[in-house]
Amino acid sequence: MNKGYRLKSGIFPSVNDAVLSALGAYNQYAKLNLNERREVIEVIKRRLLANVEEIANMVVEETGMGNVHDKITKLVLSINKTPGIEDLITEVKTGDNGMTLYELSSYGVICAIHPCTNPCATLISNTIGMLAAGNAIVHCPHPRAIEVSKYVTEIISRSIVEICGIDNLVVTLNESSMASTSEIMSHPDISMIVTTGGINVLRRAMISGKKVIGAGPANPTVIVDETANLEKAARDIVNGASFDNNVMCISEKSIVAVSSIADRLIEELIKNDVYYVSSDEEMLRLTVATVTNDMTINKALEGKSTNEILSAAGIQCDRKIKLIVVDTIKQHPFATLEMLMPLIPLIRVENFEKSLETALEIEQGFKHTAIIHSQSIERLNIAAKEMQTSVFVKNGASLVGIGVNGEGDTSFTIATATGEGTTTARHFTRRRRCSLTSGFSIR
Repeated sequence: MNKGYRLKSGIFPSVNDAVLSALGAYNQYAKLNLNERREVIEVIKRRLLANVEEIANMVVEETGMGNVHDKITKLVLSINKTPGIEDLITEVKTGDNGMTLYELSSYGVICAIHPCTNPCATLISNTIGMLAAGNAIVHCPHPRAIEVSKYVTEIISRSIVEICGIDNLVVTLNESSMASTSEIMSHPDISMIVTTGGINVLRRAMISGKKVIGAGPANPTVIVDETANLEKAARDIVNGASFDNNVMCISEKSIVAVSSIADRLIEELIKNDVYYVSSDEEMLRLTVATVTNDMTINKALEGKSTNEILSAAGIQCDRKIKLIVVDTIKQHPFATLEMLMPLIPLIRVENFEKSLETALEIEQGFKHTAIIHSQSIERLNIAAKEMQTSVFVKNGASLVGIGVNGEGDTSFTIATATGEGTTTARHFTRRRRCSLTSGFSIR
């Protein structure tokens, strides 16, 4: 590919130039061994870590969502805890008739579609996993995060050239639109589509005829029963629901609390810098400010701080606030919509059985994320089985589900629609079977 057709390293003006350049780079990358892939990823990580603060500031400035401190946390998490080559596990079966290997091989050129809520953390995490799997990538950023996404892509592209001389292994377009994304998805040289974000682009991907890994919508709820450690539950809920102004798809979006402990839970929430709303007047003000007439969230307040939301609702608050909690019913838009704001409802229920029933209703069958605080092992197991979510957190903040202060790998693409769950390098591969007759069994 003639480099004159690109604008900067990894940045192209047209779909065909981008995809064909990535395909040429993929053919070169396929010749590298696993240790060489590992070296490529390590160089990318070092370059990105050196620019984390700048990237975080750019994300907040361009998208108008979240806060720099939490963006930095997400970026560092995606760089340091996304698994690489080590995630590619070989299976082997041996017996009297020989040996069969199951190996994970690259797919080809992947179209990776990213949301505006976690644009760069998702881009970086997916890049690490996809490169570890041996693929090339064409990134499709959200239009609200195009500039910072191009900046990160250029850092990655230059890093790859520096370590192995392969140019345009990770690319993107100079401008982002649904039309260009659709063109990339349908391009004959795209082998896989990985979509993280809105339902509309997921639907388009699903009819593409390609291999699709798709993250669907979410509305995570947290159950708190009468056996829970309320001090810890309140602290965890606030940490999870307030993180990056609640734009994370896994963050707590509602609380379902057993009535006998609801007031004590509220007391603990207030101690953790929560603005608690119980009056109909303030609830109405917040509803008018944050929910439109056609029952969608007010995009102008998406990912904004609690102070900005309270101000928009005409509510005066003179103390530091991390989260707004509104005492309401399960039918309220605060419960039924994924608000993507540091504002969540608290719904009171009679008992654990009712809390589980209510949580299932609020989660709406998305099977994305759910959280429970309880000291009953039986209830923890029942809830996990009934909710059937891709991420289920017991007695912790939602963030534990992607590796923040918890065990397990980090992933920002939680594939609920296609069933992979938290995706890592192995999901971006083909599982191939290689059989050898006779021998190689030493049992």
